[in-house]
Amino acid sequence: MTDETAIAFELPHVRAAATAGGVPHDRISVRDYVREVEIGAFLSERGVKQRIRFNVVLEVTPHVAAQDDDVDKVISYDTIIHAIEAQLSAGRINLLETLAERVAERCLSDARSIRVFVRIEKLDRIPGALGVEIVRMRKGAEAVALRPAEPLPDEAVRPEVRVAGDRAVLDAVAGPTVLVVPPLGEIAEPFADEAARRIALLSLDQGAWAFAGSYPRCTVVATRTEMDWALRQGLICIWAPSKIVLDAVEGPEALTQGALAEWFARQVG
Repeated sequence: MTDETAIAFELPHVRAAATAGGVPHDRISVRDYVREVEIGAFLSERGVKQRIRFNVVLEVTPHVAAQDDDVDKVISYDTIIHAIEAQLSAGRINLLETLAERVAERCLSDARSIRVFVRIEKLDRIPGALGVEIVRMRKGAEAVALRPAEPLPDEAVRPEVRVAGDRAVLDAVAGPTVLVVPPLGEIAEPFADEAARRIALLSLDQGAWAFAGSYPRCTVVATRTEMDWALRQGLICIWAPSKIVLDAVEGPEALTQGALAEWFARQVG
């Protein structure tokens, strides 16, 4: 039997391991993540910032990412960081309990998650630390499936927009943007065989690198995880399509810019 008293003040990763049962889950974690924010219900806590420390452990479903070395098959560590930052930027919060609940809820929004341990501590209120820790499990975690992308309205997909070579248009870009740019060479469809199709995709990848190299706000992305990170940094993403297209069960009907843009937009939601 687990001695809850003995592990009461252990970090979340120790508590997660101690309560895992016969079949422990895989876990990702963020430890000792410290931010200065305005938080608290007392008058003395208003108008001032104080340090709060986050320790979060997210238990996830088994995957084959280690064998495949594929970043898109795992839940990124950024999932936890984004959950924290999203709540801190959403508005002032009085209670650590409220903040912990919202961080946990966001972490568990991914269908590959199972259980999350969240500990949040104030570091400036007393000589030590005071805080709260919660454990939450995703509803329906026993029946896990990958979350499908929601269909986009037709007006949200705009493959007809062309900005290649127009720096003025790029300078005016605001908000999350992913571009599909022309290949480095000519692409003639239909393809004679799979080798010709792969060569065409490589030409598109080369075009992405050539385009991004001439503009500092652009970065090449080949995976959804890279894209998510880059968009949060305010970068314009130039999609190198080879990996995602080749990994897809049903790829785009054609490798034209318009077909690729529409297909990819619907894949990522």
